[in-house]
Amino acid sequence: MKIQKKITALIAFMFYVAAAQAQFGGLGKKILDKGTEIASGGGLSKILKQPQAITTSFKDVNKTGSKPPSFIEGQQPDPLYLLPKAPGGGFKLCAGFFEMTNKSYCLHAGTHGPSTGDGYMLAPVLGPKADVVILILKNAEKHPEVKQRSIQVLLWAIVARTRFADFGTDIKLTATTLLSPQELLMLEGGALGVLPAGLIAKAKDQLPPAAQSVFEAENNIRQLAASGNASYEEMEKYAMLAGIAPQPDPEVPSGIWSLHPDGYYIRYFPRGYSVTNVQIYVPKELINTKPDLVYDGPKGIACPANVGSQRLAQTNEPLNADYSKKLKTICTP
Repeated sequence: MKIQKKITALIAFMFYVAAAQAQFGGLGKKILDKGTEIASGGGLSKILKQPQAITTSFKDVNKTGSKPPSFIEGQQPDPLYLLPKAPGGGFKLCAGFFEMTNKSYCLHAGTHGPSTGDGYMLAPVLGPKADVVILILKNAEKHPEVKQRSIQVLLWAIVARTRFADFGTDIKLTATTLLSPQELLMLEGGALGVLPAGLIAKAKDQLPPAAQSVFEAENNIRQLAASGNASYEEMEKYAMLAGIAPQPDPEVPSGIWSLHPDGYYIRYFPRGYSVTNVQIYVPKELINTKPDLVYDGPKGIACPANVGSQRLAQTNEPLNADYSKKLKTICTP
C-alpha cells in the first residue's frame, strides 16, 4: 500500500513538473540539454567555475574557543536522545554532558572515509543545495520506512549535481517521499548532465589532484543515478576512495571540542561515514542566560581537518537508543 502511494505521488509530481516546464517556456528542456550544450559549446571554464552542491570545507570552521580532547575529562555523559524534543526538530538542551550515536551521511564524494586520528569540527552547511539537504535530513525523521542507504544514495546524487530528470525511479521515489512538490523544485538549478570522457580528461588537467578525484567521482555518480538500476554498493565504490588516506592534521586531534555559535561545546567521533557519536557539553552558566537552547543535528556538518576525508551530515536520529535509561542530569523546564 505504501509503495502504491509513493508511485501515485511520483506520477502526480511528474505531471506537476510538466506543467511547470510549460509555464516557464521550456525551462525543463534547457536543463535536459545542458550536458550536451556544455560538451559541444566549449563551456569547460563554466563547469569548473560552478560551485559544488555543498561547499562546506575546513576553511569554514571557526576554531575560536575550541577545547582539547581532555576538556571535562572523567565526566560521564547522559543520553542526548532522552532530552525533550524541540517543536522545530532537535533536542532542548539543559546544563550537563550528553552524547548520542546517530545516523550520519557522506556529503563529499570522491574522498576517503573517516580514519583513526582524524579530527572533526563543527562547520555550517553551505552551498546551493544546503537548504534542501537539511530538509531531507529533518524530514527523514518522520519517515522511518525510508532506509538510510536510500537516503545516502539520494544525497550522493544531489552532491554530484545530478539533474532531477536524470534520477532513476528508486531515487525519485525517495525524493518524493521526503520532499513536497515545491521542495522538489529546489533540486534543479546548478545541475549537470553526464559529461563525456574527453571533457572530464580536459577538466582534470586544470584541477589540483584532490579536486580531480571529486570531479570524476561526481560524474560517475551522475551516470549511475541516471542508469535506473544502480545499487548502493556501486555508488559507494565511486563515492569512497580506496587506499590510504592522508595523514591526520596534528593540530586538530580526534576528540577536539568546537564552540558552537550558541555557546555550548560539541565534538564528533565518526564510525565510518554512516554512524557518528556526538558529544555535547552545556555549561550551567550558559543555560542561566540562554534557557531555550536547542541542538538540531542537520544544521551542522562534522568537517574533517584532513581535506582528503569526508564531510559528514548529522541527524537527530539515534541508533540503538535505550529509552529505559533515566537522565542523571536534572533538567528544569
